[in-house]
Amino acid sequence: MSSIILVCMFSIASCSELNSNYYYQTCPQALSIIRNAVMSAVAKEHRMGASLLRLHFHDCFVNGCDASVLLDDTSSFTGEKTAGPNVNSLRGFDVIDDIKTKLEAACPAVVSCADILALAARDSVVALGGPSWNVGLGRRDSTTASKDAATKDIPSPLMDLNQLISAFSNKGFNANEMVVLSGAHTTGEARCQLFRGRLYNETSIDSTLATSLKQNCPTTGNDTNLSPLDATTNVLFDNAYFKNLVNQKGLLHSDQQLFSGGSTDSQVTTYSNNPASFFVEFASAMVKMGNLSPLTGNDGQIRTNCHKIN
Repeated sequence: MSSIILVCMFSIASCSELNSNYYYQTCPQALSIIRNAVMSAVAKEHRMGASLLRLHFHDCFVNGCDASVLLDDTSSFTGEKTAGPNVNSLRGFDVIDDIKTKLEAACPAVVSCADILALAARDSVVALGGPSWNVGLGRRDSTTASKDAATKDIPSPLMDLNQLISAFSNKGFNANEMVVLSGAHTTGEARCQLFRGRLYNETSIDSTLATSLKQNCPTTGNDTNLSPLDATTNVLFDNAYFKNLVNQKGLLHSDQQLFSGGSTDSQVTTYSNNPASFFVEFASAMVKMGNLSPLTGNDGQIRTNCHKIN
């Protein structure tokens, strides 16, 4: 074992790099506790895999991967849960709470909520048949959250291609990484109100798909009715999302923008034909996302309850 790993284990203050062996001695069962809980939750409800993946994404895009997305409102700040991109939409908090309870019983005040989110995202993708990757660990939890930052920083499903490229660029991702991360929409569901405009006002949508979607999403009402982001293999984590885009079967406006005669068309085509390429590059982009401005060393804290600061 390298000396830097040993330093990381015994003195978190002296190591700012995330490390996949971070809990090797302080909580050796941490990864298996998280993996087993995620596998169980996803087996019980397949959509939960997409929800846990999305929690990590919505956490990292707002002030870094610091579990701020999990914080409830307090007298001193309004948290991220009621921001437009999150309200009545983010879910999976109960699964994270269950994992945290198990970890606190096994090794109290050791494993951060931010690391739980990062590992749960990876394990969810694996549970749905997708790729795995090494998750760097050692993040600490924030002591504040920002509704305004969540409102501003999380990309909207109504964005055009240039807006998507800009939103991801603001977080250090290039256009290729934006496209591959969008492939997370190969699993999960979206509410009618988020794709109604595309359904009734856009021509770049397969007519058969549009007809079937309209049954569940009328011109008014039923805002919260859900439809799969991937109309073909919604439960599986695969490359069908990109095949759908090539066939004008993207559910959200922002999805179809990736294949709409613009600069990202060729990459979508590549992934639609090459699932291995998508898997490799998705895993790499997820590692990069998990490294967005983590709190390490003496910054932040290890929350014992993910919903509130200690």
